[in-house]
Amino acid sequence: MILLKNILLDEQPADILVDGERIARVSRTPLEVPGAQVTDCRGKAVIPGFVNMHTHAAMVLLRGIHEDLALYDWLNRIWKIEARMDREFIYWATKVACLEMIRSGTTTFNDQYWYSPHARQAAIEMGIHPVISFIFLDSNNAEMAARQREACLRLWERSREWGPESSFAISVHSVYTVSEENIRWANRFALEHGLKLHLHLAETPMEDADCKKAHDGLSPTAYFDSLGVLGPHVIAAHALWLSDQDIQILGQRKVNCVHNINSNLKLASGFRFRYNELRDAGANVCIGTDGAASSNNLDMLEHMKNTALLQKAWRAHPAEMPLPELFACATEHGAKALGIDTGVIREGAYADLSIIDLDNSFFLSPGSVKANLVYAAHSDVITSVMARGKWVMQERQVAGETEILENARRLVKQLTTTA
Repeated sequence: MILLKNILLDEQPADILVDGERIARVSRTPLEVPGAQVTDCRGKAVIPGFVNMHTHAAMVLLRGIHEDLALYDWLNRIWKIEARMDREFIYWATKVACLEMIRSGTTTFNDQYWYSPHARQAAIEMGIHPVISFIFLDSNNAEMAARQREACLRLWERSREWGPESSFAISVHSVYTVSEENIRWANRFALEHGLKLHLHLAETPMEDADCKKAHDGLSPTAYFDSLGVLGPHVIAAHALWLSDQDIQILGQRKVNCVHNINSNLKLASGFRFRYNELRDAGANVCIGTDGAASSNNLDMLEHMKNTALLQKAWRAHPAEMPLPELFACATEHGAKALGIDTGVIREGAYADLSIIDLDNSFFLSPGSVKANLVYAAHSDVITSVMARGKWVMQERQVAGETEILENARRLVKQLTTTA
């Protein structure tokens, strides 16, 4: 057992007892627990670990390779590089991504990338919880579509032996890269086996226009809905170019919509994410970083700040995206979408915690910890991180960092020098 004493929780001192993977006690009065490992947390605050709801983790080693491009030009170039990746590259690249996520307080991430068993192994070794998916991306090629269904079945069988330290999901890349047959098949498979369905949705105006042209005027949202896809099992990344009707569909179906502000801004996909409308319609809104090749980092704290600032700016009202809702989008809403008992600090939940050092200039003012954390500080004030009851970072030290960076440098050099 681990006992965190004298830590600031929601502006008030508390003691937190961790027993195994979960929080056993949260007390506003001092606890004495014989045999517990005691950590005095005076001068520190605690928040839940962040839940990064949409990323392509191993793309962290493609950061900065192709800049100043719109989405489709960027994708065409990135896909050529990805074709040269192998299992070893994905394994070490995912470790780099986990290192970056741990350092910025993320303890759970929803991934969509290739060689997923190797990404899973990397994340488990780093100590944080990955949601790993099989990706459907068949370019409307019937032969490829059939091969992917067979591969999905093989990976599903393999995943049944995985332990609770990871989750398995299904991914449909997008309306423009996956055949109708495989969209329907993937959705049926996800529903039959109680899996999440992770997809890109309404990311650009071109996607919207092309879908309407190809499918009798249906938007990407309406098209997916016409196939019976949308529901509370769906995690829809971007959800940016939405009509009022689209929003009503997503709300009625209780879809989990993921805002990816940095990627949307950097690729000039758009910035008017309709958070209020989605929330009010009944959708569950979350935050994700997207891949670091387009975002260009995996720091949820930075993405939270940008999310709030852009909501306030384009709606011309400073009260938009208040702090409690912002934090919920980065923590408990993601946990709800994934069906994982995390993202909150309460008895019985997983002990996924980030410890914040308040002994610096950012927290001198009487403003709340959360306000100063989001709008003033940087993620290096997060000094220790616990994932499922185990320390994955203590005093900014993460085990194995030197080996991870050495292997990453070697593999990046190999990738970029390959013809």
